[in-house]
Amino acid sequence: MDSVFVVGGTRFIGRHAVEEFLDHDYHVTIFNRGTHENPFADTEHVHHIEGDRTDDKALLAAAREVDPDVVIDCVAYKPRDVRQAVEIFGGAEAYVYVSSGAAYGREDLPKREDETPLEPCSEKEAADDTWKTYGARKAEGDRAVFEAAERGIRAMSVRPPVVYGPHDYTERFAYWVNRVRTQDRIVVPGDGTNLWQRVYVEDVASALRIVAEEGAAGEAYNVGDRNATTLDDTIDLVEDALRDIGELDGEGPERVYASHRELSIADIDPDAVPCYRPQHPHLLDTHKIEQLGWAATPRADAHGETVSSHVEHGLTGEDEGPSREDEERLLDVLDTV
Repeated sequence: MDSVFVVGGTRFIGRHAVEEFLDHDYHVTIFNRGTHENPFADTEHVHHIEGDRTDDKALLAAAREVDPDVVIDCVAYKPRDVRQAVEIFGGAEAYVYVSSGAAYGREDLPKREDETPLEPCSEKEAADDTWKTYGARKAEGDRAVFEAAERGIRAMSVRPPVVYGPHDYTERFAYWVNRVRTQDRIVVPGDGTNLWQRVYVEDVASALRIVAEEGAAGEAYNVGDRNATTLDDTIDLVEDALRDIGELDGEGPERVYASHRELSIADIDPDAVPCYRPQHPHLLDTHKIEQLGWAATPRADAHGETVSSHVEHGLTGEDEGPSREDEERLLDVLDTV
């Protein structure tokens, strides 16, 4: 296999996937609407086709023009997207769908590909665009992959939890980098032991390539950091990374732990706090993909690269969590208790 067609390819996971395949001597074609800057505009061995992935005729024309060996589908957000893609690219040697750990329908610890059931998905949910149905839609996309494999198409899926790393336009992780870097006191929901596994974006990219090359048709593969981090662990890693680049001297900010009841004093919704999962720990078993030769980047290295990139590009995550004003209002109240 020496050619790959990336649906998406210019923003976050897709951008890193392009770099991963280039590093392994693939010729890359990216297919997207062209609404975001193309970081590969002047890169050799990267061809750009502009089009909307929901336009079947445009996608089919691109498939016929390129005839790729591998298809990496980074922006399939509805089951229909996956069903159309596996038909259009059914002759490729590998189709890999970027699913999600949110596809799981039961809170197993850890969640296992061949044991933990997936979310159900109604017809109404399949056509929805809201975050509420995201997991259900991703699960139905997985089922489309499995059905395609039964028809002889080498289709597979990769399921990451929350992804972090350079070029993360969601700025979820940047919220904590900015808080630690700029504040003397920060509010931490709960007691700091909240566990929500994440995955470094470069590890998702390597997983996509490895699954394309070594995965089995009809299989799903979890991909996540080798060691899940608590929220306190995450803040520790951010502090260490900031010290390494000279953005933090001495101790980090004071951490003020707040219960959900205390957060409500300042109208702070726990669900709105980045990297915090109020209900249940989220942990994926990654043994299956490790058997293909995949390995996660050490946490310190992954966080170091992420923090450095966020600082360099001025990402603050200010719109991704509670406002500093609400946080200070809560701190003022807690100081009087």
